[in-house]
Amino acid sequence: MPIVKLASLPTIKRLPSYLHVVEAAQKDGKDFISGTIIAEELELEPIQVRKDLAITGIVGKPRIGFPVKELINAINSFLEWDKIHRAIIVGAGNLGRALMGYAEFKRHGMSILAAFDPSTDKIGKTICGVPVHSLNQMVNKIRELDVHIAILTVPSDQAQAVAELLVKAGIKAIWNFTNVKLKVPGNVVVQKEDLSSGYAVLAVKMARQHGSV
Repeated sequence: MPIVKLASLPTIKRLPSYLHVVEAAQKDGKDFISGTIIAEELELEPIQVRKDLAITGIVGKPRIGFPVKELINAINSFLEWDKIHRAIIVGAGNLGRALMGYAEFKRHGMSILAAFDPSTDKIGKTICGVPVHSLNQMVNKIRELDVHIAILTVPSDQAQAVAELLVKAGIKAIWNFTNVKLKVPGNVVVQKEDLSSGYAVLAVKMARQHGSV
């Protein structure tokens, strides 16, 4: 069983935050960082940090902490961010354009090779270095580029139909930014990002902070 199977989703979601803190320590010239410092930065309990980081195989030394360079490499390896992941984006609207321009993807191994959109105003253009093609070319282009990840930012009423085309083209993972629950074969991984839920949490937290909830 791969080690990633042993990690809970909350732990996996916390690892990028740990990586950010440890990388900042490296930039400050530090060779070691304690679990307590990481916990304070992220407002977590030190025991939670140590438990989460244990899955990377790196063990901290008492009164010294974790070796910074080794921990960075271990987190990147655990998250598969030390490998190249070839991806495409379907939907070159505002959200799609923003994702194409997000530099952290490339830094962590995601290479967005192409985008697809039905709009003739966008087809043939290059956005943030990513060429935009017609949706009619999508299946052939995916196979040609040997891509296995698709980022879906199309209107909700088009999401399922596009997802079926992606599966037909051989896509193995879909990062779904629509509000539709996609129906795909069991061997296709779907990660749904619900921006409305994030906004709802933000609004309620803000209201509580100011005493109106």
